[in-house]
Amino acid sequence: MSLVLEDDNVERSQSGKVVQMQDKAELSTSKLGTKKYWDELYALELENFRRNPQDTGDCWFSDSDAEQKMIDFLVDNIGAYRISEDASVVDLGTGNGHMLFELHQTEFQGKLVGIDYSEESVKLATNIAEATGVDNFISFEQADIFSGDWNPEKYDIVLDKGTLDAISLSGMKINGKLDVVDVYAAVVEKFLKKDGIFLITSCNFTQDELIKIIETDNLKMWKTIKYPVFQFGGVQGATICSIAFVKRN
Repeated sequence: MSLVLEDDNVERSQSGKVVQMQDKAELSTSKLGTKKYWDELYALELENFRRNPQDTGDCWFSDSDAEQKMIDFLVDNIGAYRISEDASVVDLGTGNGHMLFELHQTEFQGKLVGIDYSEESVKLATNIAEATGVDNFISFEQADIFSGDWNPEKYDIVLDKGTLDAISLSGMKINGKLDVVDVYAAVVEKFLKKDGIFLITSCNFTQDELIKIIETDNLKMWKTIKYPVFQFGGVQGATICSIAFVKRN
């Protein structure tokens, strides 16, 4: 996966490779925001997994250890709001389901669900769950979370690791006029119970930008996860941010 870093105007791949991009005031479209791209990627990863069950695909943001930091954050905050050992958790844009498999190895033993709009993603994650014997605890489903006529189940915890980053590059419009970024917070709210937690990680948006995108009257910033900062041209910043929001009502 390759995502935009607004601060230094580059595109950085999961492996850390950097590619120069044109200056822009807003996010451009990219094949990384298309369903076709992810279907083809996960179809290939599923083929690789069938050939070698040890190959379960990539873990996004592995270079920053973001996934483990998100899991550690949830474990450290058990007892706050709706975070508990039996909390229900949904991972939006779950991909290969890696974060849910890792979360299941901790204190969290509640309902774990991964949702993705790629059928191939769901096939891959389901195959991994069955092969590792956790399919009774973790389930996956294909769905378009932006479908207006879909009323999802509500959860205690909603996770996003790079999903907003990817869909922000899609160029997709809701009702022909609204960017998916503009409606994302409302979509997240539909998944959350009162006092539920939304934990999101992004390398496409700064912390301030992410707060501006996600905060609503009901969804408020709660805590952040710390990452190493860099300094470039006298300006300090981080290439990644993780923020927890709580749904008040």
